[in-house]
Amino acid sequence: MKKIVVQVILLVVIIALAFFVYESIMEPVRFDKEKRVRQKAVVEKLKDIRNSQLVFKRVNGSYANEFDTLIKFIKVAEIPLVKMIPDPEDTTFTRTINDTVGYIKVSDTLFANKNYTIDQLALIPFSDGELFEIGADTIERGGVKVFVFEVKAPFTAFMKGMDDQTVRNIIAKDEDLERYPGLKVGSLTEASTDGNWE
Repeated sequence: MKKIVVQVILLVVIIALAFFVYESIMEPVRFDKEKRVRQKAVVEKLKDIRNSQLVFKRVNGSYANEFDTLIKFIKVAEIPLVKMIPDPEDTTFTRTINDTVGYIKVSDTLFANKNYTIDQLALIPFSDGELFEIGADTIERGGVKVFVFEVKAPFTAFMKGMDDQTVRNIIAKDEDLERYPGLKVGSLTEASTDGNWE
């Protein structure tokens, strides 16, 4: 009888150890999967913001410094629909004529198939309502004034509710490498509209 009890206890211990080993392997895998889902959502929104800023600059000559201005612009602004036709007087078919055939709302162009409304553009996904940090300025490069913008989402915002220690480790790693601890697009110090995920 004692032998059976010892075997049952050993079986329970083995099952418990197997469970803990499995969990120690799967926990980082689940974290990484969730991190990728969240980063993808934030990157898609940052791309939308970048596209909106580029259209805003094309129309206004500079970037928006706040989301209220950018959102208002997206809701009301229209951009021309241009049809390029070959120049009938050009026998080489290399010159074209741009013909404006109409106008389309910016919101219909950039936000037709989005799963959020334009009013939610400033909200960081998975952050419980935190907003992207936005800024716009001008810098001088080679004696030329260049307009720049930057939009940022810290890891602490969109990784809210995930394993705190792992998030801290990711932030510390980026800070050690002197990189922004989060996702961002554009730069206030460089003439770039790239994202730090690209």
